Amino acid sequence: MAAMLLLVATLVALGSGRGDAFDPNPLQDFCVADTTSKVRVNGLSCKDPAAVVPDDFFFSGVDKPGGTTSKRYGFSALSVPIPGLNTLGQSHARVDVAPGGVFPPHYHPRASETAVVLEGSVYFGFLSSYPDNKLFAKVLHKGDVFAIPQGLVHFLYNNGTAPAAIYATLSSQNPGLELLGDALFAGALPDDLLARTLLTDKHTVDHITANFRRS
Repeated sequence: MAAMLLLVATLVALGSGRGDAFDPNPLQDFCVADTTSKVRVNGLSCKDPAAVVPDDFFFSGVDKPGGTTSKRYGFSALSVPIPGLNTLGQSHARVDVAPGGVFPPHYHPRASETAVVLEGSVYFGFLSSYPDNKLFAKVLHKGDVFAIPQGLVHFLYNNGTAPAAIYATLSSQNPGLELLGDALFAGALPDDLLARTLLTDKHTVDHITANFRRS
């Protein structure tokens, strides 16, 4: 009986150890990012807690568009850097989309996403994985929230007549971003490979690729 209890306790301990190693809890109240440190870790080094101030947990400016603009697709994305979120597995952004604009099909390999509509309305959704490729999408209006599971292809389309904006929260400090069209046509994949993949001819691929590679 004692041997059996020891075995059960060992298995529980091993299982708990795997869980803690995979997704450890923070070892302190916070780890404000020290952007001046040259130490490279999974995240950024911690600022001295004695030097932490309220502004380390604050960002102002998501009430208006800004950040990186894509004239090709008609959107802008404003990153929301909050040093106090370092190591806590979060990142945030405001995304603005002009009428007729898109944040084209893409995915985040390391994060799920939850988005709330700040202004306007958008067609927002995702596709389930192969082989079903089922579409889950809705037209969202101001105040609506939609969630995207990790690693699935999703999109944002402003098919209305007024500008639209969302606030997105992602479940990783570094979620990653793959724009499918750019990955296929703006990269170095051979044209004949793309033609076979897309079940078309090389001439069609060359025409599309020229659009993506145009400055």
